[in-house]
Amino acid sequence: MKPYPFTAVVGMPDLRLALVLSSISPAVGGVLVRGEKGTAKSTMVRALAGLLPGVDVVDACRFSCDPVEPDPACPDGPHAEGSPAHRRPARLVELPVGAAEDRVIGSLNLERALADGVTDFQPGLLAAAHRGLLYVDEVNLLHDHLVDTLLDAAAMGRATVEREGVSVSHAARFVLIGTMNPEEGELRPQLLDRFGLTVQVASSRDPELRVEVVRRRLAYEADPDGFAGQYAAADAELAADIEAAQRLLPSVKLPDDALRQIAEVCASFEVDGMRADIVTARTAVAHAAWAGRTEVTTDDVRVAARLALPHRRRRNPFDAPGISEEQLEQALQDAEPEGPAPDDDGPGSGAPPEGGEAPPPSQGGQEPSSGGSGGDQKPVGAGEAFRARRFEVKGTGEGAAGRRSRAITDNGRTIGVQPAGTKDGHPHLLATVRAAAPHQRSRGRSGAGLVVRPQDLRFARREGREGNLVLFCVDASGSMGARQRMREVKTAVLSLLLDAYQRRDKVGLVTFRASGAELALPPTISVDAAASRLDGLATGGRTPLAEGLLEAARVLRIEAVRDPLRRPLLVVVTDGRATSGADAVQRARQAAGLLAGNVTSIVMDCESGKMRLGLAAELAEHLGAEHVPVAEVAADTLAGAVRSRISGKAA
Repeated sequence: MKPYPFTAVVGMPDLRLALVLSSISPAVGGVLVRGEKGTAKSTMVRALAGLLPGVDVVDACRFSCDPVEPDPACPDGPHAEGSPAHRRPARLVELPVGAAEDRVIGSLNLERALADGVTDFQPGLLAAAHRGLLYVDEVNLLHDHLVDTLLDAAAMGRATVEREGVSVSHAARFVLIGTMNPEEGELRPQLLDRFGLTVQVASSRDPELRVEVVRRRLAYEADPDGFAGQYAAADAELAADIEAAQRLLPSVKLPDDALRQIAEVCASFEVDGMRADIVTARTAVAHAAWAGRTEVTTDDVRVAARLALPHRRRRNPFDAPGISEEQLEQALQDAEPEGPAPDDDGPGSGAPPEGGEAPPPSQGGQEPSSGGSGGDQKPVGAGEAFRARRFEVKGTGEGAAGRRSRAITDNGRTIGVQPAGTKDGHPHLLATVRAAAPHQRSRGRSGAGLVVRPQDLRFARREGREGNLVLFCVDASGSMGARQRMREVKTAVLSLLLDAYQRRDKVGLVTFRASGAELALPPTISVDAAASRLDGLATGGRTPLAEGLLEAARVLRIEAVRDPLRRPLLVVVTDGRATSGADAVQRARQAAGLLAGNVTSIVMDCESGKMRLGLAAELAEHLGAEHVPVAEVAADTLAGAVRSRISGKAA
């Protein structure tokens, strides 16, 4: 079945242009596509591969070496001049979210290296994507160390595999394209910065446009080949334009006036480092080639900045990426070079194909709070987030890599070895040699290499950090709104959310007020969504503490089935009062008993004022939890308290 035609995709002009520019100049650094589900992100990316020119490759080379300029370090080389070659279509290689590191970068056969003294390297997905496209759907769900590997290879144009002193390197130049739904979590800023361009996409609210999208999709599913044939000519024309722009690219000049404009724009948005300037310059050159020009103009810089800067501007942790069009125009005017207005004619003029501006980035609007009893108070905003203490889950886990609690992981310090089949990971050379050495005589060793059997293989056992599920159970009753207490509470919880974002945790939010509790946010890696729910949280009504704890226990039971390796950390945010229904206090103690001993818990004590009842401390005792006053959530507060205790003992 033929793929969906690129020119048949309706709308999304900025995404169309970003993909085309990255295809013209892979040095731009690829594209990150951000958008809600069901916006045809994957459809357009997969359709792009059919537009790229074919590539000439050396016969029998697993690394797609160019016969004109073969890689001198190719593991299948060296390739002699005039080696037989053939032409094949450009590849689109898809990287699964759950791929292992060896599948991505390739693997070395340790058994053959020890026995025969040869380097037996099996290429991975990076080798397959060389001179083509590497597509990662839901890139924000990929493990951080794999994202680092991909971006390093995309930036350097080479992939290197090192295992126990054996090193293999090969060329890996590809266009990296990632798609993500921000609702499922963000990439870290340093990883965002490594993508050349970013585009925010959203489904159209225009009924006519939506009708056309559905009509085309149904027509494609009914007759894929016939539908593709209708757009074959348009796709062929676009492919010819891309190939012409690739040929023109080396001739495009970047004058000093354009460079000053780029520097002015990047400085005005206070971007960190120089990568933004370099990527903007490369994108402007690619856009000029796409427009058929041999010199970069203001229009090229404008388009490049709009695609290269939104995810690089300095912003608060939970702000959505985006740039101000007014600020961009002002920066361009401040560095406007003298001369005639640029000629905007060409296939890639300032208005991208199918016209229109990029949809504004989502600003993460507030969510309305749930209904409750009368006397509800308006939501109180949080203050500025601070660096929070690191709270850990007890024991050693085996969950997804992160930065919170101790765990056995694929990356980290080596703490021991394990035989093959237990939980394979990185091979341990010395332990393998020790396991094989006593059997060399009985195995009839005659050569220089060791006789190694599969049962001799040993793998490193490594300890690192894992990410956890941090479930917040927040008291939103009327007592929490007294004396603006909620502002202090929200600031502390927001700081813990920021800490969870940095430590790669999943988060969830349970609130209780009036006569019941609700799951305000199911467990997710989108810390931004949790911050949005928290910002819109109102207070009012009685305090159903037991219901809140029972709802938290229910959520943790369900999540233990869905994600059994991710250990939970329960953070109960309350002043300890239980005032809803008969025997409220007794029911709260019983609910706490269900959680005690099963879940690592923290009780954030929000009680304030001179007269304190100490109910939160009692709740912590029933939960078997750590009792933390809200004023001691900050990391520097804990350090100050420790210093005070030490000073007091010394005195």
